[in-house]
Amino acid sequence: MIADVDVTTRAGEMLRRMRAGDVRALARAVSLVEDGSAGAAELLSTCREFAGQSVRIGVTGPPGAGKSTLVDQMARWLRGQGRTVGVVAVDPSSPYTGGALLGDRIRMQGFADDAGVYVRSMASRGAVGGLAHGVADVCSVMEAAGRETILIETVGVGQDEVAIAGMADVTVVVLVPGMGDEVQSLKAGMMEVADIFVVNKADRGGAELVEQEIVGMQGLAGSHGGWVPPVVRTVALSGDGVEELMRTMERALQARIQKKGLAAVDGLRLDHLGIAVRSIASARGFYEALGMFVTTEETVEHEQVRTAMLPLGGSRIELLEATEEESVIGRFVKRRGEGLHHVAMRVDSVDAMFAQLKRERVRLVSDAVRVGAGGHRYFFVHPVSTGGVLVEIVGK
Repeated sequence: MIADVDVTTRAGEMLRRMRAGDVRALARAVSLVEDGSAGAAELLSTCREFAGQSVRIGVTGPPGAGKSTLVDQMARWLRGQGRTVGVVAVDPSSPYTGGALLGDRIRMQGFADDAGVYVRSMASRGAVGGLAHGVADVCSVMEAAGRETILIETVGVGQDEVAIAGMADVTVVVLVPGMGDEVQSLKAGMMEVADIFVVNKADRGGAELVEQEIVGMQGLAGSHGGWVPPVVRTVALSGDGVEELMRTMERALQARIQKKGLAAVDGLRLDHLGIAVRSIASARGFYEALGMFVTTEETVEHEQVRTAMLPLGGSRIELLEATEEESVIGRFVKRRGEGLHHVAMRVDSVDAMFAQLKRERVRLVSDAVRVGAGGHRYFFVHPVSTGGVLVEIVGK
């Protein structure tokens, strides 16, 4: 039991350091989960509480398409927008040693002094589908460390390289002029998972023919829920076309969200009204006179608040009494007096809504989804984004 507590404590401390921006702690955590070392399961369990907070972009395509150089340019563009970036680059393993050249780390040396970009090269170690076995876990760690965008570059093996589609929010397929009939041969695999096609090295002759071939295949592949994968030309070495690619990617992401028909939006409904009071015992009398009754009372220690829930039709009234004067509710009552503290809306997927609002740059009060009274999961949206009232988004 003591050993379990020690492991959990170490995982919590590592997570705290990662979220504070400690790159060495992030590197150590990534190595831990990639190797499956002792404590990896506990760390991953803690990291997964932050699921859905990052945008994952998959970049795939045949060898020699310029994926690594393009990923480098994409990371530079994101940094120019002030976003933190994680890069997971899968390199082919040696059939003799099992190791890999890890060439992407060599190509991205320009970020060596930028803590806002963390690059991790991984050996495929015989995994099929273009990814390594630990990629999903490494992404979870980067996500928990606060990397807003994670770029995942696959190994570049050919048409069976479709595993990325199940892991990325947006999948970019990179092709180049001079492929000949290879575009046709790829249609049974990764051509069908593309959200965006990139014709890289577009300064070469034949870029227009590749684009025409892709457009001609659109009818065969079908649309992605109404989204027809566009074709963007780039020259990764110079950065030409990268701006257009990233703007197209933002539109593709919105199309993907719409395609999923997020249950978080469809299931939106009023959950409760949070009312700050000096004393629950005194305040509940009015509601009981109306015929309402308290179903649960609970103290939430980490929020220094006592709550009382009173059902009201399909929603509830939540009375909030501070247990400490300098708590959030205590300061609210001292400054504004008793009254409406927040409006709570229930969604079916609180993690999906948290991720969506972060992507849309809505100002959030919470840095993560937390657990509150009754075991419900929640986060808060700042009044500046809601028209003046604190909004709580809650889920199961």
